[in-house]
Amino acid sequence: MAELGLADWLARLERLHPAEIDMGLERVAEVAARLQVLDPAPLVFTVTGTNGKGSTCAALDSLLRHSGRRSGCYSSPHLVAYNERVSIDGQPVSDADLCAAFAAIDQARGDISLTYFEFGTLAALWLFKRARLDAVVLEVGLGGRLDAVNVIDADVAVVTSIGLDHSDYLGDSRDSVGYEKAGILRAGRPLVCSETDLPPRFSQQVQLLDVPMLQRSRDYGWTSVADGQWHLFGVDASAARREIVVAPVRLPRDNLSSAVQAFWAAGLDMADDQIAAALVATFVPGRLDGRTLQWRGQARELLLDVGHNPQAASFLAAHLVQTPARHHAVFGLLADKDLMGILQPLQGQFGSWAVATLPTPRSRDAQSLASQLDMAGERARVFATIGEAIAWQLDHTAEDEKIVVFGSFFCVAEAILWLNQQSGGDR
Repeated sequence: MAELGLADWLARLERLHPAEIDMGLERVAEVAARLQVLDPAPLVFTVTGTNGKGSTCAALDSLLRHSGRRSGCYSSPHLVAYNERVSIDGQPVSDADLCAAFAAIDQARGDISLTYFEFGTLAALWLFKRARLDAVVLEVGLGGRLDAVNVIDADVAVVTSIGLDHSDYLGDSRDSVGYEKAGILRAGRPLVCSETDLPPRFSQQVQLLDVPMLQRSRDYGWTSVADGQWHLFGVDASAARREIVVAPVRLPRDNLSSAVQAFWAAGLDMADDQIAAALVATFVPGRLDGRTLQWRGQARELLLDVGHNPQAASFLAAHLVQTPARHHAVFGLLADKDLMGILQPLQGQFGSWAVATLPTPRSRDAQSLASQLDMAGERARVFATIGEAIAWQLDHTAEDEKIVVFGSFFCVAEAILWLNQQSGGDR
């Protein structure tokens, strides 16, 4: 086969398997064994959850790097460039490295068919193993039990939340979702669990596997202090209770405290000020992501957030309540998402809504979206693209009002591309 560039490889991977999602571990485990990547690093954290996976993974990666360790982080989906999914020492891997990984996997798989996500997961593991890292952080793509990431035995499992999402694959109850997420647990190995309302089957798996669980609000967590500061508390590597004062942060404190507790549960530690610095430095593009844009001679503020289910919408709503600015929405959503569940906590939060159909066959039609918003008492206007929706909102709102772009990774990705164009960027 002629040498392929990254875009060519990604296009090929999309065509190789008959289904976009094909749950199960047999195929990917066999290829992982052939590649000898089932032990990608001496220490492995696996993170699952309905919400909060990305920020928890980013915080864990930051903690590892601040402690002087070489780390890798695998997450999905990406916003603008595929390379965002695989980082080593805090930097996305190169096109050339990804192409080399894909070529190695393609040769090793023989006649085994792999999905796009399975190829990507194996590529991350191959690159991590080759880099001889101290630790890796793996984000589950969907569920846990049958997700490709679960071919790796985690030293520490992290569950951020358990809510309804992807019901076609995970079931239509929190109990079934919890069972799928419990699939990342390993007998006798620690679990850090941010979910406080545990479904029965999840708890049964914890007991069956004799998993030592550290649960938020019981074993670790945080409390507010004045001026945006907060106290983080938990159980450190020596089993001693710890309390750390942390400066204001951009990401959910539940997720940041879970990352610290997972760091401690792995037997790791460093000085309080280093832990605090690692959390303050943690940033995830597209998650409560504040941007400033010069628009027609004015400095305008935007907030980008990939929240696309009711739990994420509730967190966004709580954040908006804390900021005094008047807000206007730019919104796009996939067809399989719970629109009314997302809308409920956000009703009355926006002076207006601008909606667009997203550039994917999975998108909810903008006209349908606007009709349902109108029926719920919200003012909605339809646009051809997310960029046009942002431009209209900027032109029809005051300088001190903020534009909030949310609803889907596709929506936020389109917004970032549009913002880059406005600032002369090429991505």
